Amino acid sequence: MRFGYRPDLFSADAVDGIARQLLELLRLIAEQPELPLARIPPATPAQQDALAAWNRTDAPLPAATLTQLLERQAALSPDAEALRFDEAALSYRQLHQRTNRLARRLRADGVGPETLVAVALPRSIDLVVALLAVLKAGGAYLPIDLDYPAERIAFMLADAQPAVVLSRSELLAGLPVEHALCLDQIDDALETLSDAPLDHPDDDRHPAYVIYTSGSTGRPKGAVNSHRAIVNRLLWMQHAYPLADDDVVLQKTPSSFDVSVWEFFWPLIAGASLLLARPDGHRDPVYLAELIRRRGVTTLHFVPSMLDAFLQEPASAGCASLRRVLCSGEALPAPLLARAAQTLPCPLHNLYGPTEAAVDVTAWTCDPVRDSRSVPIGHPIWNTQLFVLDAMLRPLPPGIPGELYLGGVGLARGYLRRPALTAERFVAHPFAAGQRLYRTGDRVVRREDGALDYLGRLDHQVKLRGLRIELGEIEAALLDQPGVAQAVVLIREDAPGQRRLVAYAVPAAGAQADVARWRDALAARLPDYMAPAAWVALDALPLTPNGKLDRRALPAPELTLAEHREPVTEKEKRLAEAFAQTLGLERVGLDDSFF
Repeated sequence: MRFGYRPDLFSADAVDGIARQLLELLRLIAEQPELPLARIPPATPAQQDALAAWNRTDAPLPAATLTQLLERQAALSPDAEALRFDEAALSYRQLHQRTNRLARRLRADGVGPETLVAVALPRSIDLVVALLAVLKAGGAYLPIDLDYPAERIAFMLADAQPAVVLSRSELLAGLPVEHALCLDQIDDALETLSDAPLDHPDDDRHPAYVIYTSGSTGRPKGAVNSHRAIVNRLLWMQHAYPLADDDVVLQKTPSSFDVSVWEFFWPLIAGASLLLARPDGHRDPVYLAELIRRRGVTTLHFVPSMLDAFLQEPASAGCASLRRVLCSGEALPAPLLARAAQTLPCPLHNLYGPTEAAVDVTAWTCDPVRDSRSVPIGHPIWNTQLFVLDAMLRPLPPGIPGELYLGGVGLARGYLRRPALTAERFVAHPFAAGQRLYRTGDRVVRREDGALDYLGRLDHQVKLRGLRIELGEIEAALLDQPGVAQAVVLIREDAPGQRRLVAYAVPAAGAQADVARWRDALAARLPDYMAPAAWVALDALPLTPNGKLDRRALPAPELTLAEHREPVTEKEKRLAEAFAQTLGLERVGLDDSFF
């Protein structure tokens, strides 16, 4: 057999793999002609061996809780700066003395293993003290974002049924609770309690925290994460990107999002300093750049959307203290990586993971030259297995997209009080009896080296007019156009039954929006059915409180009507009438597109 291929799109190894797959398929058909197609494995024996090798991620993991790791470090560096917020700072000794006293009060209020404590505090020293105190009391913390609507907060509290709500008296008016333990009201009483360490449970299977995520039905769900899961994640991180005692980690992610978990605790188990951004500072690139320079920040995280906004701020080029920047939460576009490499003095690391698996499960150290076309989400972290499976749960070889399933110690215990949903998403492991896999709902494909490329959510693979469309493909084509900095494409249904593709584009700095040129370029590159029917040029994409793209806040496009020309011939009239009936429109003109 001979294979012809484009070397700019396929490597020789990739083509060799395709050839081996084809030969294996032909061999099976010849030797077992009665074999059903569904029982033919997509991967060859050699590819199956490679898949198994990429999942050998065993690493020694101590039988320790997050609380024990925090206290060990406090004993090693008691006088080092642990925490800073504005001009206030605490040493490791001072921080743990305060948390020990609050933990004793929580313990007296019945907090212990398998107990939830809701923490409704803005980013502050009080917030960090509260989180550590909950862990030391043996409980699991539930962060409450004060920017959430009261209805959502009320649902979370009613659903989670925490034993205690920790807050401050001036915040109670915005909280739908009858009783709360207000830190400002118990300060004097806490001073009378011992600040010595408490005895605490050492079972790492107990929950450490619960974070609520949006549900597809609109009802939030709380993912319950164990000490063992987050300890594995943090110890891997310290091994992969070692923090030293002169490192400063910026904490800027809202506590209700899982990235905040490593921001809070990674520096505090490594002897580094934890610097808190002001409560609204994570949205302000000017403030962040100034804080990084003034405090010598070495480590921080960005959602790609916020990284893009940060790099547009000229002061971002002066952040010389940075040693590492971590990205996660969204796909990292290659053009954004290239801009970051030109602006920042340090490597960029691309991480991926759901809240249901202790923050992150893959990692990739970016190289703007190697990753000039796309940026992978990388390889599995410690004690984590990645499975790219088809609809019949068969492992797929490199080059074939499928759904990503996760295994290993990082999996959450499940969803709080949602056994049916837990059973739906945490499924029986098809290759290891007694174990579980988590269905991510993410579409990925393996590279020849085993790294994963993120292709998007499975629910972003849509159908319009009966034709399957991958929205990411349209976005990538738009991002390739000169003068386009950011792009989002989605299907909107602003009128019942009238679904259409809408493209949102943000011009690059110094460039003008040129929708006509962008439309023509995509028309030349994509099939008609993938051409957006409406276009919206924006100054910036709307973001959620944690810096992710807020798709719900994207505006509806303005309706612009082309000059209507009535059909003339009998054939034109019949065709226009069929279009109008199919699309639910009153009339269709000669120049109107079916798509």
